[in-house]
Amino acid sequence: MEAVCVSRWWGRGKRRERERLAALAGEASADAAVAMEAASLATTEPETKPDTEQEPHEAPKPPPVPQDLTAAAFFDVDNTMMMGASIFHFARGLAARKYFSTSDLAGFAWQQVKFRVGGRENHQGMQSSREQALSFVAGRSVEEMVAIGEEIYDELMADKIWAGTRALAQMHLDAGQRVWLVTATPVELAAIIARRLGLTGALGTVAESVDGVYTGRLVGDLLHGRAKAHAVRALAAREGLDLRRCTAYSDSQNDVPMLSVVGTAVAVNPDSGLREIARARGWEIRDFRTGRKAAKIGVPSVLGAGAVAGAVAAGLAHRKRIA
Repeated sequence: MEAVCVSRWWGRGKRRERERLAALAGEASADAAVAMEAASLATTEPETKPDTEQEPHEAPKPPPVPQDLTAAAFFDVDNTMMMGASIFHFARGLAARKYFSTSDLAGFAWQQVKFRVGGRENHQGMQSSREQALSFVAGRSVEEMVAIGEEIYDELMADKIWAGTRALAQMHLDAGQRVWLVTATPVELAAIIARRLGLTGALGTVAESVDGVYTGRLVGDLLHGRAKAHAVRALAAREGLDLRRCTAYSDSQNDVPMLSVVGTAVAVNPDSGLREIARARGWEIRDFRTGRKAAKIGVPSVLGAGAVAGAVAAGLAHRKRIA
């Protein structure tokens, strides 16, 4: 009996620690998202010329879209906004640049296959992936990873965006709502994807850096599962969002915590687990894998209802050390 009690106490302690790390990851991601958005606004050039510089026959510009400041959309990335895993596309680009070997890449691909077949990530496997990712990024500069991420997006990711999901995101933007990506992908890479799609910003896994160099430690944990829900709540608190008026989109049952904290949840290209949950809870389901065109998508009910580790986290195999 004593052994059973100790085991239960130990199990509860581990769960509390995972929850603490998830909350810390969510807070760090929200802080990073707000900081990146502020930096982007500060460096954006005004789009309109002063009246004295307007061309005499220039057509008047349309009025700006009225902003809906308390509603927003949150989109998962992998298999929701983008075909496949964004971190795997990034890993392919890094392998092509000899950052690690093709056998390392094959190992990571096998992890992705096991996840997609099984439907759930194993926490121990996620922990191992985190350690491998951190061994890779430690000592590398943030600037280097961002520059490479920009190149790899153009090479391997730009043509992987689901047109239907992008159309849904644009509908929120056209309604004056802000749109964020929410992903376990490193926040720097997630921000590149968001910027290229014209979205507001991104919540992603935050790797600690000092003087612009990665230390090899995460702030909290991977932005995965419950950590995504913490990040959405934290961002809502900072941005003054009413979560009851917000919408979240995902393909995976692992994101049920995030989908459950907003007023409207939408399953996009859902796995079998999420499809079952969505049907049981009455969530809208969108599947773009059948070849339907984005142009055929009507304005979704979500808008009418008030209404989207380290630097190569979540499974990237570490590069082999050179003796």
